[in-house]
This record gives sequence, C-alpha cells and structure tokens, in this order.
Amino acid sequence: MTGAPLSVAPAQIDALLPQTQCTRCGYAGCAPYAAAIAAGSAEINQCPPGGTETIAALAALLQRPVLSLNPSHGRIEAPRVAWINEALCIGCAKCLAPCPVDAIVGAAKYTHTVIADRCTGCELCIPPCPVDCIELREAAPTARNDATVNRLRFAAHSSRIEERARARELEIAAKKADLTRKLSASS
Repeated sequence: MTGAPLSVAPAQIDALLPQTQCTRCGYAGCAPYAAAIAAGSAEINQCPPGGTETIAALAALLQRPVLSLNPSHGRIEAPRVAWINEALCIGCAKCLAPCPVDAIVGAAKYTHTVIADRCTGCELCIPPCPVDCIELREAAPTARNDATVNRLRFAAHSSRIEERARARELEIAAKKADLTRKLSASS
C-alpha cells in the first residue's frame, strides 16, 4: 500500500468520508479507516457508501491514482435506509445499540421504527434482529446523507455508550464493595 504524505492528518481524510460508520471498509468506523489510510495500511477504495466521489476526493488529497472500489468491501448502490416491519417487530431492542447514529427509536417490548432522515443505511441493525423484520429500502430522493450531522450523531452515540459502560462499572464496583463490607462484618 502506498503511504499517505506526512502532511495529511487522519482528520483531513476523515472529513472526506461519508460518516455512515458502516464498517464495510473493514474498520470500526470512518475515523479508524481514515487513520489507517493516513498510516498507509489501508487503500482509498474501501468505502462503498462514499463511492467514486469519495475515492476521487481521497486520491486528490493524497496525490494517489484513482482506484475503482474494491469489490471485497461491497458495491456502489443508490442510497438506502433501514425499514422495520412493525407488524413483525417483537421489541427485542437488539437493533438499537448497533445503530451508530441512533436512527432507530423504540424500547424493549415495544415496536421500533427508523427515523429515515437519520439513517445512513449502514446495515448494522440487520444481523442482530432475531425475526428478520428489518430491510433496506431505497432512500427518498430528498434524503441527504450529511457527513457532518452523521459525525455528530455518531459522537453522541459513542459517548452515551461509553458513559453507560462507565456507570455500569461503578455500579458493579459499589456492589462488590458493599458485599465485601457485609462479608467482613459477618465474620
């Protein structure tokens, strides 16, 4: 692989990516993919949602030749969004956490729905669904995938997930400490 010029920061590369956070590039999101491109460990043609426009923009930024999309990462398609068949949804909530932009609304034991304007079409909600009630449909012609908004939503989603994990760790530590005190007091 060809390394990026030293003057190109991962943030400059990330700014050109569509921020769908789909992981089809082989990385956990757009920022890690950008870092890999900057480090020279990933090619510029691994982002199906970005398509030929993103590949061309990355090639120009990095002064590399334009490549066609690597088919092992998918194919270029018209924008799509997730759709939940609410008649089949059992409210398991397994689709909520994987959505990187919080485009799915619902709670455990209630049917869920997708906010189409927020959905990036990443497909990450589909595998965890135990009843196959989620499918991708063509996005409305007015739907616009705004990378800046997607980046902000992903940051908020990631922050919330991290905060929940920290809170859970504190809760477990408090329970362990309480149990230790009770065991010490009883012996």
